[in-house]
Amino acid sequence: MSETPSQEARDRAESAVGCLLAVVGVTVAGAFALPRAAYSIDGGFEAHARDWGVILVDLPLILFAGLVVPPLCWAAATRRLRPWAALLVCVAVAGLALGGLAAWWHPRQGPDPGYGPGI
Repeated sequence: MSETPSQEARDRAESAVGCLLAVVGVTVAGAFALPRAAYSIDGGFEAHARDWGVILVDLPLILFAGLVVPPLCWAAATRRLRPWAALLVCVAVAGLALGGLAAWWHPRQGPDPGYGPGI
């Protein structure tokens, strides 16, 4: 029995890492986007500020990107790089994607802190 793993075992390991990256990506995207969109989902006082665009378009697209981008980046990077370098590339791409999202996406937030709940 040889000490080096077979090609099939390496392919299975790379596939498992891709699936794990998909789960981690959608979790991180949700943890990033849901608190920012909480006011648009809740709508504030009497739901007057509920934004259906955030609920039906923005959040599903952000979660879908979190699900798809890390495994696609992993698949593309493992073709040319070693697995540890591919993982670094995936982390860098995810960081750049979240940074771009933070710079571009500004859902409505609650009124200023001085605005109280009323009587």
